[in-house]
Amino acid sequence: METAYTEPTPAAALLPGLDPTSMGWKHRDFYLDPDHRPALFDRMGDIGPTVWWRGRIVGGWAQRRDGTVNWRSLPGAGLGREARTAIDAEADRLTAWLGDARVTPAYRTPLERELAG
Repeated sequence: METAYTEPTPAAALLPGLDPTSMGWKHRDFYLDPDHRPALFDRMGDIGPTVWWRGRIVGGWAQRRDGTVNWRSLPGAGLGREARTAIDAEADRLTAWLGDARVTPAYRTPLERELAG
């Protein structure tokens, strides 16, 4: 029986570094553009905090010293208004949830360092 492919539901998620969703696949091309790996992975192959939209990694995020969650899309992610609005809402929700707690990944990636400022 053949099943038709359907686009993933529009949904945004901000996942932490080393999340099993991001780390659990040797071949990641179905959810991550290979050109984006240098920004998201450290030298040991560990992934940092990621931004997801519709089942694909489209950016990265970090927490600034003031507690604000800062995110940026990766080149060519092609995010429209719906995606940016949803991701902004998730970043705001995560900022509020973390409150006074500060999160600095043990394995820092180039994009995470840049966004943390």
